[in-house]
Amino acid sequence: MPSLLFCGPKMAACGIVISIWGVIMLGMLGIFFSAKSAVLIEDVPFTEEDIRNDKNPPLNIYNLYSQVGINCFIAAAVYVVVGAISLCQVRLNKRQEYMVT
Repeated sequence: MPSLLFCGPKMAACGIVISIWGVIMLGMLGIFFSAKSAVLIEDVPFTEEDIRNDKNPPLNIYNLYSQVGINCFIAAAVYVVVGAISLCQVRLNKRQEYMVT
């Protein structure tokens, strides 16, 4: 039976730690972007033409805030998947330690 083990115990533990940090960080950024925090205006991808051509500029900026917030939540979900894979690798490594070959 082929093994699903593809990384060692240290790399799997590192993946869990980085995943936890990524979920926390990106989840908070997603919340703050969804709340349209003024501090994050530099991270919203807009140009001056977006403001000049729009009759209601705040609405366009708010839509961009929401899009960036959704992107942060998607990235946090990817980190959850990576964390789950790393957790499975930790368990497979622990199980392999007890197996006699």
